[in-house]
Order: sequence, then structure tokens, then C-alpha cells
Amino acid sequence: MINKHSPLPIYYQLEQNIKEMIEKGELKPGEMIPSEREWAETYEISRMTVRQAINNLVNDGYLVRKRGKGTFVATKKIEQPLKGLTSFSEDMRARGMEPGAKVLDFHIIPANPSLAEQLDVREGADIYEIRRIRLADQLPMALETAYISCSLVPNLAAENISSSIYDFIENKLGLTIRFATQVLEASVARKMEAEMLQIKEGAPVLLIQRNSYLDNGQPLEVVKSVYRADRYKFMIEMER
Repeated sequence: MINKHSPLPIYYQLEQNIKEMIEKGELKPGEMIPSEREWAETYEISRMTVRQAINNLVNDGYLVRKRGKGTFVATKKIEQPLKGLTSFSEDMRARGMEPGAKVLDFHIIPANPSLAEQLDVREGADIYEIRRIRLADQLPMALETAYISCSLVPNLAAENISSSIYDFIENKLGLTIRFATQVLEASVARKMEAEMLQIKEGAPVLLIQRNSYLDNGQPLEVVKSVYRADRYKFMIEMER
């Protein structure tokens, strides 16, 4: 219902109504919502008011516009709790999705001063540079670049990085990954990132750097990722 005598703006009331319909499953992910005219007629409000509500819901990630087709309910974001160290593949499987990786580049480079310090190797030492698109049910979720010391993980091959590197390191090499530090920042997609992730240039993204360590404190990897903000969100559980 819309209460036209309420101090709450009408567009805000419509936003809440549509959100509730999405949360209750009355409007399902991927489903096209009614037109502005239909909303306006149903609630007896102006199309300009409807447009403002729809724009806000698009900006908040509840709805997505498809040029020439209409406005649709956005796919539900994947929520990753920032509690416990898991790989991307483990996260996706826990949510009933099939993880995957498209390898874009895999070669050996000399460690620059920053990477040498983070990986605890000498400057110029051989390190792997692995660039992949991480997939969930064949849809791109993140553009990931990983750096790993060649001396720590020798003989890493292309077939070992087409899925979970953590699985290879722990189950094939017998190393134990113990902990990691992770930094998150908000940003917008640059042209190349947008093309790889199938989003618009300038769309919001999450920049994440993870530094992982073995049980003896030895640095294992430095991973820099660009995540689609329209498909991914992080949840933090805190206690006082």
C-alpha cells in the first residue's frame, strides 16, 4: 500500500514495497518487473515518482536494466562471510554453485621489490604470475592475479591452475595453508576489467588483496582480485 499522507516520500514507500516483493519471492531473480506505467496505474502515482524509485533500486543493486528489453530483478549476490580461510572454489561449492577458472596468463617473472618482500624471496627471484577469471556456474565473478614463489611451489603447471590452486598445494604438495590477511577497497571497473567481467566500464567493483601463509609462517601467495560488486558481497560477524 502507498500512504499518500505519510511523512515518508511516496517513491521511498514504493521502493520498500518492491524490495519486500523481491525478498518474499513474489518477484524472482531474472524476472522482468512491471513497466513504469503499470506501477503508476496500480498505485495511482506519477510515473516520475515511479522512475525515481526504480532508479534507486537499480543503484542499490536490487534491479538491473537491459537496454531494449526492460528492467529485471537482479541476480542475488553471493555472500561470503569474512570468517575462516577458504578458497574461491570452496566458497562456490558451499553455495551449490560450480566453480571454474579461465586462465588468461601463466608465466614466470622476476620478483619486484614489493612482491619479493611480501613473498619473502630475494628481489629478482622467479615467481609465478597467474591471471585468471574466476567463474561461478560459468558466469564471471572476479578477475584474479596471483603471485607464488617458484621455489616454494616447484613444477606448477597449467593443468594445476585451471581449478583450485589451494587444492593442489594442500592435497598434492602436502603443504598446510594456515592463515591470511585480506584488504578490501571499493573502486570502479576499468575498460579491460569491464570486458573480462562482462560489466560496464565504470561499474562498481571490489578490489581485494589476500596474502596467504603456511603453518610455519612462510608467505605462500599474494592475490589481487577485482570482484563484481553486483554479484558479490562480504559479511563480517563481530562480537563485543
